[in-house]
Amino acid sequence: MTPSALMLTAPRVLAFESLETMPLDPDQVRVRTLYSGISAGTELSQYRGTNPFMSRRFDETSRLFVRDDGPSWAYPVRNLGYEEVGEIVEVGADVEDLAPGDRVFGTWGHRTHHVISSAYARERRMPDGADPRIGVFSHIGAVALNGVHDAQLRIGDLVVVFGLGVPGQIVAQAARASGATVIGVDPDAHRRAVAVAHGAADALDPTTVAVAEAIKARTGGRGADACIEVSGVPSALAEAIRTVAYSSRVVAMGFFQGEVAGLRLGEEFHHNRVQLICSQISGVAPEASYRWTKPRLWQTAIRLQHEGVLSLTPLITHVTRFDAAPDLFRRLDEGEPGLLQAVLGFDA
Repeated sequence: MTPSALMLTAPRVLAFESLETMPLDPDQVRVRTLYSGISAGTELSQYRGTNPFMSRRFDETSRLFVRDDGPSWAYPVRNLGYEEVGEIVEVGADVEDLAPGDRVFGTWGHRTHHVISSAYARERRMPDGADPRIGVFSHIGAVALNGVHDAQLRIGDLVVVFGLGVPGQIVAQAARASGATVIGVDPDAHRRAVAVAHGAADALDPTTVAVAEAIKARTGGRGADACIEVSGVPSALAEAIRTVAYSSRVVAMGFFQGEVAGLRLGEEFHHNRVQLICSQISGVAPEASYRWTKPRLWQTAIRLQHEGVLSLTPLITHVTRFDAAPDLFRRLDEGEPGLLQAVLGFDA
């Protein structure tokens, strides 16, 4: 396959650009991409042009979005894709412990080939004999594990997960593996069925069930020990706040864009002393930061799949050739029923 990469030239307009094949430095390796997962959160916000980085500049020093100097991401956007797995096809002269055929996971975008340092590859080497497809869950898996850490779960807790897309499914599996009883919430029947098939005790349809009242009834009026909101839908966050027990925690993992309407902060949030915590992969849970790092989260997401603790490859519902990427993005954007994890496959 001719070396090429996917880029976004305007909202909902994708194009391919050729990649130049440069000689390797002595400590570099060249990787041929096998699979690349598409994020239905961050990437679709880029695709639609709604991501805040595309309208404002994020000032790293103040950690504020500001309007001066233009946006952080200007067209053409070349940073699409952050969950890839590939095979080393060439190593630099000084690389002795990696060889062609070794497989690595990482973040290098939707592209046929990429050059990385040997140190980067070494830290992200796939386990021997592992299904390469588990590599596309390294980053989104780390996002989910981070959310579970931020929820501070205890064995025996009742956890309600709002939103059963790919990250919500992983959160549900990880929470159950941590010893919690998990109830999922999603209006999509297929997603609810997938969650129950992979260990959720139940899955509720918020369009037909008053979730907070149902959970209160199941717990003798107490409420959920924790709620994790993964959909980015304001009404789901509002219901999570209503559902959680007194002085308990709601973890907001969803990517809310623009103003969030529908939150009635003078009601349950105020009177039940609800803790509202943002979980986002740019940082780890502060109380665990001396031992948990982002690389450890990535590696753990891979290891737990390889050991069978997490079963994530069944979440892959669509694998499409790389040259058909624009059509797959369109289908994701339109919310095609039954589409969970979309993956781009690359020919040898």
